[in-house]
Amino acid sequence: MADLTGRTAIVTGASRGIGLAAARALVDAGANVVLTARKQENAEAAAAEIGDGAVGFGAHVVDEDAAKACIDFTLERFGSLDVLVNNAGTNPAYGPVIDQDHARFAKTFDVNLWAPVLWTSLAVKSWMGENGGSIVNTASIGGMSAERGLGTYNASKAALVHVTRQLAMELSPKVRVNAIAPGVVRTRLAEALWKEHEGFVAAATALGRIGEPEDVAKAIVFLASDDASWVTGETMVVDGGQLRGNAAMFR
Repeated sequence: MADLTGRTAIVTGASRGIGLAAARALVDAGANVVLTARKQENAEAAAAEIGDGAVGFGAHVVDEDAAKACIDFTLERFGSLDVLVNNAGTNPAYGPVIDQDHARFAKTFDVNLWAPVLWTSLAVKSWMGENGGSIVNTASIGGMSAERGLGTYNASKAALVHVTRQLAMELSPKVRVNAIAPGVVRTRLAEALWKEHEGFVAAATALGRIGEPEDVAKAIVFLASDDASWVTGETMVVDGGQLRGNAAMFR
């Protein structure tokens, strides 16, 4: 297990799913963690579920004032901001790209792309630029392929993969910036992709099952820690082999 003792992390979108699992894993590694959610009560409930080392803060990720307040709170409470996990995501734009209206398109890119840029900017300017740090963005294997119904969401994640590379170069050597690209994971956001046909998804996954939030959380902790001290600008795929296709074809 990576050692993050004495460090402080913010995890956006941490009230459930991958964000909650990542926050728990970071606490287990020794970090103090501030979990964000749109509503204060949801953030506090998630932090209480983890226990000591976790604090909840209500902040919608695209609200710049709320983001600033969260980072100020973190620095006042813990004295540093060493890790930022840009995890919050949304997908209101299901269906063909040409059928999306501007509001759904803009919301998808605001939450999935602009918010990581916003929080990264604030984290770097308030602490990491002088003291160093590690940033991990939650992308998706969808950003590496085309698939029916998810074009707008996947485009936002493809852009996040590129922005991860760009920020890694702009912020080096003080700040490392990486991303994880999960496959189909057992989360509420991804329910439409697995809930009614989990067996089919598992059969099309080389490792024989869909992912669990904890599978992704372990990769996040690795990238956040000194174990990945010579890794930046990378996107780590965590998908059980889903991008490789159906393993049964090789048997």
